[in-house]
Amino acid sequence: MLIILGLFLVVPVLMALWVSFSDWTGRGSPFASSVSFIGLDNYEQLFVGGGLPQRDLGIALRNNAWYVLLVVPIQTVVSLFLAVLVNRRILRGRGFFRTAFYFPSVTSSVAITVVWLFLFGASGAVNKVLSWLGINGPSWFQDPSGVVHNALGAIGITEGPSFLTDTPVLGLSLWEWLGGPSVAMSAFILMAVFTTSGTFMLLFIAALQNLSGETQEAAMMDGANGWQRFWRITLPQLRPTLFTVLTLGLIGAWQVFDQIYTGTQGGPGKTTVTPAYLSYTAAFESQEWGRGAAIAFVLFVIIVAFTVLQQWILRDRAVSRRRRRVYEPTDRPQSERSVRSTGQQAARSTSQQTVPPTSKEGDS
Repeated sequence: MLIILGLFLVVPVLMALWVSFSDWTGRGSPFASSVSFIGLDNYEQLFVGGGLPQRDLGIALRNNAWYVLLVVPIQTVVSLFLAVLVNRRILRGRGFFRTAFYFPSVTSSVAITVVWLFLFGASGAVNKVLSWLGINGPSWFQDPSGVVHNALGAIGITEGPSFLTDTPVLGLSLWEWLGGPSVAMSAFILMAVFTTSGTFMLLFIAALQNLSGETQEAAMMDGANGWQRFWRITLPQLRPTLFTVLTLGLIGAWQVFDQIYTGTQGGPGKTTVTPAYLSYTAAFESQEWGRGAAIAFVLFVIIVAFTVLQQWILRDRAVSRRRRRVYEPTDRPQSERSVRSTGQQAARSTSQQTVPPTSKEGDS
């Protein structure tokens, strides 16, 4: 096992790390005598070089940051909603709906992207439906404008304040960073939610079916309504699965590549370039393998940092004084205190639960 891990994991990672510190151009062996060690030059070009590589990295990080910011929470909420919906025993045809919702996840991302290009074309089905509502749809995959800038422009704000326009970060002003995803990237965001929600829905269904019905029955006896049972009892028990879904979604969203490669090749105006696609173009098209490897390691550090931050945010915390008051005698109605108490007991019990096995990682 150690030999397999070393051969297929450790050795490639160390080779890529060496390439990121070298001037290897992809010809011959990266360990040949003609390849020189250049230290942090590739990383300096990306972060403090002030040229096109730095600006391209800034554009890619901005595009991908907006992609992650929108895709991860939306797909998590949608997948949880679908799981609760198809897990209801009174729903007829649950098997059909589960298959229908999961079907996009097993379809090739290339095929889905081609379908999306037809749907969101200038004369596609989406713009046709919008025209029935009196809305002139945009040229989705040819529009580089940011949706936040477009929204501000609709109320007459076309330029930002000087402290935003004059403050550069990685070759872009803060005003450009806050422009939102482009219209083209928005179409990819919708596609990511459509294709990955089915996979995460299965994880939530498995978790919901492992929950004990006794806690729910106790809450019903205490007078809790449906929303109270979900918010205070069901959702706290889903915390391990929620962490898994958020982690897989975060990793998949930062690694988006095939949709960009198949759909827009980074256009229009580089507004769909992502770090993964930028690493590919730097290595395979520009033959700057050292810079491409450096971008890949920057992406690796970002993913690890966000995963650690997410684990810290969702960690188990000690019961606060405010929550301890629930157990203390108060003048509040008995039913409300009982619901809170039942929910917190359920939340503590989830720390001992095992995360259900993943069936398939998201395609994004």
